[in-house]
Amino acid sequence: MRGLRVAFSIDSLKLGGAERVLLQWAQWCKDEGWSVLVITRHGPDRDAYPVPNGVQRCQEPGLPAPLERLGWLAFPFRVWQLRRLLMQKRCDLAVGMTTLPAVKLLLACAGLPLRTVVSERNYPPAKPPALPWRWLRKLTYPWADLHLVQTRITGAWLRQHCGVRRQRLLPNAVRWPLQDREPLIEPEDWLAPELPLILAAGTKARQKGFDRLMPVFAELGLADSRLHLAVLGLTSGTYHGQDQQAWLRERLGADSDLQRRLLLPGVCGSMTRWYRRATVFVLPSRYEGFPNVLLEAMAAGCACIASDCLTGPSDLIRDGDNGLLLPASATSNDWIEAVAALLADSERRRRLGERAIQVRERYSADCLRRDCLEALRSTRHG
Repeated sequence: MRGLRVAFSIDSLKLGGAERVLLQWAQWCKDEGWSVLVITRHGPDRDAYPVPNGVQRCQEPGLPAPLERLGWLAFPFRVWQLRRLLMQKRCDLAVGMTTLPAVKLLLACAGLPLRTVVSERNYPPAKPPALPWRWLRKLTYPWADLHLVQTRITGAWLRQHCGVRRQRLLPNAVRWPLQDREPLIEPEDWLAPELPLILAAGTKARQKGFDRLMPVFAELGLADSRLHLAVLGLTSGTYHGQDQQAWLRERLGADSDLQRRLLLPGVCGSMTRWYRRATVFVLPSRYEGFPNVLLEAMAAGCACIASDCLTGPSDLIRDGDNGLLLPASATSNDWIEAVAALLADSERRRRLGERAIQVRERYSADCLRRDCLEALRSTRHG
């Protein structure tokens, strides 16, 4: 269908996997010749990623100051403002990314002659929203004409708990090599090329389980004075009221040499070089949707160890074949043993990395682009 007018709605374009996937989908739609609009509640000052050329960027209209001060009570007015914007733009299809923007979008589209699509980006019970949002999610999610789910487990949960019937599996895509963006941070500026490196990456320290790595690195780092741990993606300063970098350093302890070898470069746009530099990549997450960083690390040929949390890593890793999975209940000693064994076995790292690279084909952007466009194109209203 040529000339389709598509709107994507999300809270902001801050650093994160959902934001990257939204912009990738927007690019695919634009390349198909569709008219594409990205709607965010927050403005460009929070953007971590550029909007693709030819894609229109629009911020939701603000509310008068007296309404802004109402907080949650102003939500109906935000819904109305979004509804007016969608009508003004004469959209044919609207896609809500993550729970709160999706709920707001479905309410805004109620009774309008446009198709609606929802995409949850985490396993819902792992990160439950506040009670009013859970009620609204259960009310509105069946209204969507289609749900794009990352994993079958997430789809089953939405079917059972929210009455979602119309859904389609669409995992994240990877295109290798990754495209660089600012800021470019070179591994060579942080450690010598011959030194062993454990690599982890993500923007949310607690969700990704980075605190679990601190006792692991403390034990292994004391045994090998050459070993370094790099955790990429954590911004300096506070994130949701917490200084994540300071929290990790506190969890590591006072040993000055270990502190020196814990590398926290912050946000990095040159991930390809860090993946290639890593001796071992680790993802000790408490929960996931479909982890982009693990997909990218495998596409780079990293030897990967991940927590087998309920969704995500097991969709990518076949334990012992193209990576290693540790039970979600694994202890620090379990992680110490697994990481130490892999650091000591270069041949096993090579074999795991060679097989991990196969995700480039299995989750190729070209294949998933076709699936995404077909899902959006074939969505029927009602």
